[in-house]
Amino acid sequence: MKTYSVKPADVEKKWVVIDAEGAVVGRLAAYIATRLRGKHRPDYTPHVDMGDNVIVVNAEKVVFTGRKRDDKRYYWHTGHPGGIKETSPAKLLDGRFPERVVEKAVLRMLPKDSPLARKQFSNLRVYAGADHKHEAQQPEVVDFKSMNTKNSRG
Repeated sequence: MKTYSVKPADVEKKWVVIDAEGAVVGRLAAYIATRLRGKHRPDYTPHVDMGDNVIVVNAEKVVFTGRKRDDKRYYWHTGHPGGIKETSPAKLLDGRFPERVVEKAVLRMLPKDSPLARKQFSNLRVYAGADHKHEAQQPEVVDFKSMNTKNSRG
């Protein structure tokens, strides 16, 4: 028996909406990364972009477990000497672009430095508020919080 490999022309991508209000960031990001890569499908092929288009709404209302909202640190380097920078999730969520917390969490769970990972990440749309502009695609709603009791915090 031969191994079946999906061709890019044979892939049917879905559109899904996930409400992130009260969802735990790490669990949400792991679920989204799996959907973006297509690993939830039985015909998963590693070298083909066969993941879904994911829309995340209410990204500003995600939660962290424990004290991570204040104690966790995100680091990056500017490229200049002494250019190490840091911030916390609380500053990002209370700041101008709260959707970046979810975007960066998902990005860090995708493969690093590959054209396929960049293409798969471009299938993610994150909105801070409750509305989005993708109604024409007729996305199906995924109830992420009811999949497991640990997926949400009160």
